[in-house]
Amino acid sequence: MKNKRISWDEYFINLLEPLSERATCDRGKNAALIVNPEIKRILATGFVGSPSGLSHCDDVGHLMKKVINEDGKTSQHCIRTIHAEANAILQAASDGPSIRGATIYTKMTPCYNCAMMIIQVGIKRVVAKKKYHVDDLSREIFKKAGVEFVVLEDEIVKYKRQ
Repeated sequence: MKNKRISWDEYFINLLEPLSERATCDRGKNAALIVNPEIKRILATGFVGSPSGLSHCDDVGHLMKKVINEDGKTSQHCIRTIHAEANAILQAASDGPSIRGATIYTKMTPCYNCAMMIIQVGIKRVVAKKKYHVDDLSREIFKKAGVEFVVLEDEIVKYKRQ
């Protein structure tokens, strides 16, 4: 009997969980992979964490900011850390591989700021495992910019103090 191989999207999404264990903020524990879609090779990785040399949430606690969203609901965001998607983009910028035309895999829909960075660097496809609790603007600009956006599970990521 022939084994059924998982798809490339499933393969790369499955790699995010162990990567997210490097995250230094327990809110979200996100990770990201940037992949060359033609040769199926990882170009850069990123996880949620503070800039090099600065204190981590796990060590000194969160640096929280409350945001009032357009629908009037208040959400909380930790601003001590750099998001996983941004860290992956920064790693590519620092180490040199071109990510233009790449696919980025992430555990949840990228926030609006990360979505803008993804568009700006020329990433053409975003694959998220789950939805983020405020992702309407990200979805909207991906569509306007012609970036393919796929969510594999129709579920919103839940974490503390959301």
